[in-house]
Amino acid sequence: MVSTQPVPHLILRTDAGNRYLSLVGGNCWTFGRGDDNNFVLPDRWISRNHSMLQRVETGEFYLIDMGSRNGSFVNGRRVSVPVTLQNSDRLTFGQTELEFYAPETDIPTDSSTGSIDSQEFTATATLHVRRLISVLVVDIRNFTGMTRQIDENVLSEVIGTWFRCAGDIIREYGSWVDKYIGDAVMAVWIHGAQEVTPEEMIRIARALSALQKMTSQLHERYPLPFPLRIGAGLNTGYAMVGNTGTGDRPDYTALGDTVNAAFRLESSTKQIGVDIAFGETTYEYLAEAGLKPQLFKQHAVILKGLDLPTITYAGAFSDLDEFLSATGLVPAETSIGIQAN
Repeated sequence: MVSTQPVPHLILRTDAGNRYLSLVGGNCWTFGRGDDNNFVLPDRWISRNHSMLQRVETGEFYLIDMGSRNGSFVNGRRVSVPVTLQNSDRLTFGQTELEFYAPETDIPTDSSTGSIDSQEFTATATLHVRRLISVLVVDIRNFTGMTRQIDENVLSEVIGTWFRCAGDIIREYGSWVDKYIGDAVMAVWIHGAQEVTPEEMIRIARALSALQKMTSQLHERYPLPFPLRIGAGLNTGYAMVGNTGTGDRPDYTALGDTVNAAFRLESSTKQIGVDIAFGETTYEYLAEAGLKPQLFKQHAVILKGLDLPTITYAGAFSDLDEFLSATGLVPAETSIGIQAN
């Protein structure tokens, strides 16, 4: 039976009347002038890829500016980092205004609702299966210190550009951004049923190297007090993976200890003063791909929520590039996406 309960949606105010934009059937919706967006907004003050809405497991919605030239605003305040939306918040992109609604009711799993240009976004039931995955968590170092030293508008452009470019790089190397969190992103690679091939691990390593190179170039475009750096945690293991998207627009997410450990590994890099921390299984697969033992050192770290020490293999981006150089596949210097949006 089709539910008649209210569902999360946006109201787009136009001269021709109000338009209803459904937020059912996925976890991520993009806005901009470009045709590759979920919602194409023909406003000359809006960037090609302007902003993004993301829904997380708790049901909360986050608005993320993607480095737009003129900014994204919630209730008149410019967004510089991902912000949680509240029911009836007003969103402004360029000269376009929308109202966000997420009634505190159960989200239906069967809904037929209209959307922009009468496209159908029919929800599908979430199906979780156990899969072998690699989870990469990357965050910007010294981000809090930077926020105290630069203008809010510059900060918004910097973090938005970083999010957008990170998404472009991660897609280029075969994954997607599962979460945007503050000054961090999480990406997931889904492997075969039993093993990870050397080619897959090298692809992930190349993505991580490209992310570092992109981040280090941002100070050439923006007036930053210092070049930006990132830290990363990479973990491989089994997790429950579900498709919460539609048939023509799949949207996967992963849950479980493998995901949690990736976040903790990233945090551990600050404890031991390194750039990258690999989980044991990840390191074993990288070793099969040709990673030399002397490049990444073994450490025993205490991860949040765990009583016993966890073994990690940690090192610098220069170590990662030395490994990739030996494979002949080190990413070249890239300026991917670091142009006016």
